[in-house]
Amino acid sequence: MERRALFAAGARAVADRLRLSPGIISGDHVFLTGMTGSSPDGTMPTNLEDQFRQAFEKIGAVLGEAGLGFDSIVEMTSYHIGLREHFDRFCAVRYAYVVDPFPAWTAVEVAGLRREGAVVEIRVVAARSTG
Repeated sequence: MERRALFAAGARAVADRLRLSPGIISGDHVFLTGMTGSSPDGTMPTNLEDQFRQAFEKIGAVLGEAGLGFDSIVEMTSYHIGLREHFDRFCAVRYAYVVDPFPAWTAVEVAGLRREGAVVEIRVVAARSTG
């Protein structure tokens, strides 16, 4: 069974420091670590939609390292600070990325996230084959 770590451009140093893989291929699946909406320069946008969009863009970059796109996502879990307050805005951004057949999705309200200023962290599992 193939097992290989995935690193999008610029992610290796942080991944090494935290001893994690942004994504890992394991057999027919790709597991991604939770992605917050930090910008490429490491800052956290104060605009929520920008945070949401950036988190999805980071997911797309890691999936791309496995030759996959958003259509390969089979399961998504999102962790939110203030879920009820921004649910509709999050969904509006999410709808631009998820495709039919839509992934299973669980949205969880949390008290805090590791990154200061982050209001969402998104974790996905993708399938490498349609079989």
